[in-house]
Amino acid sequence: MPKFSEVAEPLKETCDERLQDLFHEVVKHWDCTVLEGHRDEKAQNEAFEKGRSKVKWPNGKHNSLPSCAVDVAPYPLEWDNYKRFLYFAGFVLGIAAMMGIPIRHGGDWNMNHDPSDERFVDMPHFEIHESASE
Repeated sequence: MPKFSEVAEPLKETCDERLQDLFHEVVKHWDCTVLEGHRDEKAQNEAFEKGRSKVKWPNGKHNSLPSCAVDVAPYPLEWDNYKRFLYFAGFVLGIAAMMGIPIRHGGDWNMNHDPSDERFVDMPHFEIHESASE
């Protein structure tokens, strides 16, 4: 059975308990790796400057501690395989729905189930989504 590596486990532990619970369940069925949980000021601003985030510190979901966002990718990593990321995201969203965990994915920010209308795509990004007003 897949499990998180010694590197990924501490990253995941910086996240909201619901995200931890979700990805503990996901990894039982689909091998994946945690890329990033909490981001400090330097990491958030660097992500913004490199175009990997649309917000500066402290406005990102990764910036709280515990973090309300986590970046997780299917393993092994295939960055150019967009369809694999979409398939993985659908799996994660399905597990989250079954667990009653409100999640938004970085491939469908407006949550309309159509990733083709997004201008900014962050395929490894999953975040707690408490309300439609976010």
